[in-house]
Amino acid sequence: MRIAYVVPGPMSKGAMGLREMQRREGLLNSWAFAGTEVSVVDVPDGPASIESAYEEAMSVPATIEKIMECEQNGFDAAIIGCFGDPGLEAARELTKMPVVGPCESSLLLAAGLGHKFSVLTIFDSLIAGQEMLTIRAGVHAKLASVRATGIPVLDLMKDPEFTKRRLIEVAEACVKEDRADAFLFGCMTMSFLDMGDEIAAAVGAPAVNAGKAALKHAEMLVSMGLSHSKTAYPMPAKMQAGQTFEALRVA
Repeated sequence: MRIAYVVPGPMSKGAMGLREMQRREGLLNSWAFAGTEVSVVDVPDGPASIESAYEEAMSVPATIEKIMECEQNGFDAAIIGCFGDPGLEAARELTKMPVVGPCESSLLLAAGLGHKFSVLTIFDSLIAGQEMLTIRAGVHAKLASVRATGIPVLDLMKDPEFTKRRLIEVAEACVKEDRADAFLFGCMTMSFLDMGDEIAAAVGAPAVNAGKAALKHAEMLVSMGLSHSKTAYPMPAKMQAGQTFEALRVA
């Protein structure tokens, strides 16, 4: 099967660059089952990193167009490469192939690992929004806490050892103070540091890597011949009537 990992921003043009896209593609393929090919693609314009609802909204149109392009090019599924799952419902309206979001995938997985789970995020300003994501996914009753590391997305990779120590510190607080039985990384760059096993061992609780969770979710859906329900995510009425995606825009 072929899976597209769609970065909702121009990563290849930014500080992380094409090399980081290639590194992430290598990790995803190393995590994938035999027979799965994962391609990491980005969009031509948008925010350099997504750390707010505004930046998420900025990223959606180009991301949806790229996902539609991937379906036309024969991909079997797509992953939206941002923990906030920007444009997930809209992308599902416009495609037939499975489209999964790392947030929804990892929340559903973490909810099954114990009685309560916590989310590790970037800033305090994101805590309320990530709590809302647990409501949208239907797992809010199992949320123990959302805690921030205080490390910006673009700084997470600058000093990996410092980042690891901080993630362990925050995860330990989730387990010891908030009574979380598991925790997940609420940021894709956190997940692509690929430190989950080390941090889980240090903390003594399962760590959910959002990138792996999304990949396995996509592989499962494709292997079972399943996709999102069109009663939940119907094609927009205007497009059902024959309008093209491009015709919806008013010049």
